[in-house]
Order: sequence, then C-alpha cells, then structure tokens
Amino acid sequence: MRSRPGEVLIRVLAAAGVAAATVFAGPGVRAVERPADTRVVAGEGGVQAATGAVGTGPVAGTGPVAGTGPVAGTGPVAGTGPVAGTGPVAGAGGAGAAEPTEPAGSREADRVLFRFEDERITESSGLAVSPTHEDVYYTHNDSEAGPVFFAVGGDGKTRAAFTLRGAAARDWEGMAVSRDPETGRGVLWFADIGDNFDGAWPDVSVYKVAEPASLKDAVLPAVRYRFRYEDGGHNAEGVMVDPRTGRLYIVTKEFAGAIYAAPKRLRTGRVNVLRKVGSAPIMATDAAYAPDGSSFVVRTYISATVYRDFDEQLARVPMPPLEQAESIAYTADGKALLTGSEGADSPVHLVPLPGRVLEAAAPAPTPVPERSGTARTEPAGTAEAAEDGGEDAGVPVSAVLLWLLVAFGATGAIVFVARRTR
Repeated sequence: MRSRPGEVLIRVLAAAGVAAATVFAGPGVRAVERPADTRVVAGEGGVQAATGAVGTGPVAGTGPVAGTGPVAGTGPVAGTGPVAGTGPVAGAGGAGAAEPTEPAGSREADRVLFRFEDERITESSGLAVSPTHEDVYYTHNDSEAGPVFFAVGGDGKTRAAFTLRGAAARDWEGMAVSRDPETGRGVLWFADIGDNFDGAWPDVSVYKVAEPASLKDAVLPAVRYRFRYEDGGHNAEGVMVDPRTGRLYIVTKEFAGAIYAAPKRLRTGRVNVLRKVGSAPIMATDAAYAPDGSSFVVRTYISATVYRDFDEQLARVPMPPLEQAESIAYTADGKALLTGSEGADSPVHLVPLPGRVLEAAAPAPTPVPERSGTARTEPAGTAEAAEDGGEDAGVPVSAVLLWLLVAFGATGAIVFVARRTR
C-alpha cells in the first residue's frame, strides 16, 4: 500500500530488525533447494542473470536500508555483502552459510511471467488464478482505488475490469478464489481487511463474488460479510480459502502474526467472529491455499513459508526481490507460486516449488492392507523432506528481541533528531 506515517516508521524499524534477524538466524531459517546466488530472470528485454538475492550491498542490496521497498531496500536481506553470506536470509545452512552457485539454466528458476500493462493497475495488492478461465489472473489495487478488480491475461494485458455494486474499498489488501461445490463455478473473495491502527475499525469486510462467465467490463453484485476478531482489532493483508472445506481464513500482518478462521457458515445479518487457529510469520503480506488444499503459503516482505497445516511448516522458499512484495498465489497445477508487487508496470514472478516440498505436501497415501489383515501406510515423502517439515521457518526469539531493541533505539534517534531540527 502507499506509505502512511505509521507504515513508514514500521518499515524503517523493520529494516533494522531484518539486519538483526539475519545476524542471529540459526539453522532453522534456511532456503529450500534453490541456490541464492544465481537466478535467471526473464524480462521484457530477454533473459538476464541476477546475482544474489539482493546484490552487493552490506545488508539491503544496492539501495539504502529503507530504499523504495518496504523492508531493506528492494531485496530480501543478504545478497553478497558481509552480512549472512550469500543466502537470502542467513543462507542455507545458518548465518553466514551459502549453497554452491549453480550455472544459470541448470534448473528451472523463477522468472517474470508477465507485467501488468494497464496504467490503472498501480498498487496490485491481491493476486489469484482464475478457477475457470485458462491463463487468466485477477488482481485489484490497494485503498483509494474503488471496488474494482481486473482480469489480466498471461501477456499482461487487461481482459476486463469489474466493479462491485454497493461495495466499498476502504483498504482492500488481498483476494482469494474457490469453487462453488454445487455448480463448479468460480467464486472470488475480496478482503477489505487493512487496519493500520490495529483496531480503528469496529469490523472488517470480505466480499464474495461469483466469477464472471464472460470477460467483459461489467458491474457485478457482491455479498458482503462483516468480521471482528475474537481478541480485538488487527491489521491484516492475507486472505485464503480452503478448497476442501470452503472455509475462509485471514492472516494478520503483525510482529506476532496469526491465522484466524471464519465460521463454517457465514452470515450477512450479523458480524462473524474470527477465531485464532495458528501463528503466522512476522509482517505477513498475503496467503493462499494450494488448489488441492494439501498445503498453504504465507508471504512476507522477504520470503514465503509453505505449511502442511496450521503451525506445521514444511519449508521457507526464497522469493525474488520486489519493490514491495504484496501478493502470492499458487499456479493452477499447484507446482509453483506466483508473487507480485505494487507499483506501475509491476511484474508477476513465477517461482517453482522445490520437488521435496511438493513431495512433502502431497496428500497422505491410502493405507495398503497387509496379507495378515493389518494395514500399513506408505511413507509420504523422503526423510529429507520430513526433516524440512520439522524446521522452524520463523525468526528466532533472540533475533526478535534484538529487533525490538534496535526498534526502540531507532525510535529514540528519530525523536532526538526531530527535536534538534525544530
């Protein structure tokens, strides 16, 4: 979203905290399968090599600490500078470690799938793949843009723009898709859940819209559901729907983030209560379920964490450096992630999921009966994948504590400078 005073301060403090997290991150924070040093990025001018997750800067790539991105310039954290080796966050083996560099093209790498060409799309904050239209992607702007969403083709060109009748766009922060179990028709969900003051609004809203069958500009009816959290107000940017149950979840964007479940049956005549069911990474900006419901992913400014279930992490997946990482979604086949950014002409990157993550996330096999009459279950994945599932993909407690100390110090410095410059 656009910078507001509170948000700017948070990003400045977060930048300092990221450096602390990088230094103190242990083996529990590591990349999965993909090297951090060499990546192929397909842009408009062809294919170019991008060295490192960030570049050659000491902490935040080539920009200053805050730069133009939300946290630590335009890249995740490490780059090839002196802090944390060459890995995206403390490398692949803990602080300072790094995986060997692979030649470009030796494996499928993340790439720019397309760029939003529509000049009206300036703050793409939500992203979803159409459940029924092939090679069509949905997005919407952040606040102050009206209740409008766009259907965009794989070439980046807008196919149609839709306005929700009777809806408001106070602070749209994310979207999700599902299917109607009875008709098979696509369903779109738009989350007006941003709250920069963590409780300024008495409730937040999510709009449910039947996916349009025809990709032509139109005004669509929407059903509004109002929500409140069981434990008070929160700022949130992530929304996802479990395709197996149809249940909606909201992921908060906070230092102590959490996942909240909506009631199984949503009601329009009263405020629905959101109940906490799991924890989320620090400052989560989006979330999405895999098409088969076998896993879900939570995006932060730095990376993405794949979960098998609530508080059951599979792995952290490095993300490409973006100006302001705001959105994430699974591809239709569930084998890769799509991630986008705010800004004009912003790119949508395709990031393949490592094979062992897909294997670990695969649904459990059907028990095979033994001849003796007892049932046995084939292992769901390799031992290596099981070890990944046991990792803590979050930030260590020591890093969080140091982060808070740095934040307080930075706040004091800001106050001191402000007083001196009166």
